[in-house]
Amino acid sequence: MQYNIALVKGDGIGPEIVDSAVRVLEKIGEKFGHTFNCTPYLAGGCAIDACGVPLPDETVEGCKNADSVLLGAVGGPKWDKMPGNLRPEKALLGLRSALGLYTNLRPARLYNSLKEECPLRPDIVEKGFDLMMVRELTGGIYFGERGRRDGKYGPEAYDTEAYSVMEVERIARAAFDAARKRNKKVTSIDKANVLETSRLWRETVHRIAEEYPDVTVTDMLVDNAAMQLVRNPSQFDVVVTSNMFGDILSDEASQITGSIGLLPSASLGASKCGLYEPIHGSAPDIAGQNKANPIATILSAAMMLRYAFDLAEEADAIEKAVDAVLDDGLRTADIIGRSEGTPLTCTEMTDEILKRI
Repeated sequence: MQYNIALVKGDGIGPEIVDSAVRVLEKIGEKFGHTFNCTPYLAGGCAIDACGVPLPDETVEGCKNADSVLLGAVGGPKWDKMPGNLRPEKALLGLRSALGLYTNLRPARLYNSLKEECPLRPDIVEKGFDLMMVRELTGGIYFGERGRRDGKYGPEAYDTEAYSVMEVERIARAAFDAARKRNKKVTSIDKANVLETSRLWRETVHRIAEEYPDVTVTDMLVDNAAMQLVRNPSQFDVVVTSNMFGDILSDEASQITGSIGLLPSASLGASKCGLYEPIHGSAPDIAGQNKANPIATILSAAMMLRYAFDLAEEADAIEKAVDAVLDDGLRTADIIGRSEGTPLTCTEMTDEILKRI
């Protein structure tokens, strides 16, 4: 089979980690008889430098016409003073909107071989955890009306949170569908004691839950959820929440795994075409030094095989190779923590994963 992939390498360590993922895809292609045609496109700070905008029309069209999109990372201090509409991060929001990607899946699990790197207490770590964050991606405060105005205390800024019933319905169904493939438990995170959008969210989630009698749903306020993630993460299976809350909680969940450099994500819509990217940033302080951890991007490529192309066996092969590398005690600098030994470079870690596929 042939698959066309749009590569958006982005800024900082983005090109290094995407190149690593492409090497893994090539190995998978050789082993299983597939061809992955990868076409690069500009987005983020590099696009600003080359084209004057963070998301060129050519990139949008290329991504729309591809079977799927693999992205590295965007942004960096070089562009921090750009106006809001020209910041590199606008490329991500623009791609999600253009591709209709309203569901963000962020798995977070504690590898047995990395329990020593988890910052939580040993009795909590011993229970382990394996959860899936389901974040609504194209609504809420990130896409609401915003601006500046004169307020009662002088100049002020505002950002508006708004959710429609339809937006909540479709993300709720995505969460319940995911739960059916896991442990059939959904925790819905909101702030219904304060926010009207959260009250609508809670009402809608419970109505959709009636369509899934085999799945248990519970509600949790976002402040409590932030505490529970570090108190007892093993209680969670699938967590569904809004754009803003999901952004914050998924980063918290990533940190208790031992390193943010391990975690992939998938952004999905109604079609098979999705956007797959590591959840970490562009790490400009180590860009070009061959120090980056490629695992999150490689696992993002595995998610692409699983969700975009229905290649479950191929995705399993990548995930098992990553497990084997970590079980063998091999580490990049970000996860070496209390472990002994010299960290592997980005290239060396990729080489070790390739050996195990």
